[in-house]
Amino acid sequence: MEELQQLGARLRAVRQERDWTLDDLAGRAGMSVSTLSRLESGKRQASLELLLPLTKQLGIRIDDLLKQQPRDPRVHRAPVTRGSMTIAPLTREESDVRAFKITYRPEAPQRPAQIHEGHEWLYVLSGRLHLELGEQQLVLQRGEAAEFDTMTPHRMWAAGTRPAEVISIFNTVGERVHLHSHSAE
Repeated sequence: MEELQQLGARLRAVRQERDWTLDDLAGRAGMSVSTLSRLESGKRQASLELLLPLTKQLGIRIDDLLKQQPRDPRVHRAPVTRGSMTIAPLTREESDVRAFKITYRPEAPQRPAQIHEGHEWLYVLSGRLHLELGEQQLVLQRGEAAEFDTMTPHRMWAAGTRPAEVISIFNTVGERVHLHSHSAE
């Protein structure tokens, strides 16, 4: 309820930022000065009928008058195991860029090379990762990173007898191709 009490003060602040008087805004919004004054002071309950013409004249959205609650920055998404690969999401589902901690276990069957739109960035946290990129056969060690155009045929697996833990970053297309199209492993 405190949120609604602050709405009037925010409305007043926006009006004053524009150097408008109560008369200026009330006239433009088609309401009485006393109604606007009571609304700004919190003595009148805000309603859509009152707020819509005011926000239109001020060039703002009603949401702009409401204090945004700070969003919890933590990501609460469960890891998923697909075959011998465990994928821990590090970003929210709605993020434009997707980051994952992926564990490739050495017993993983090799998948066919794939191509798709986008770019991929990866960083090896532990173990060794075999990266087949076109004609190149690379083994990345802990602390090494790679960036590549995903239109180049590519595939990855743990090199050696230990799992490889990798941070991978994709756009939404890359995330969908890498993590959803191979669920039968």
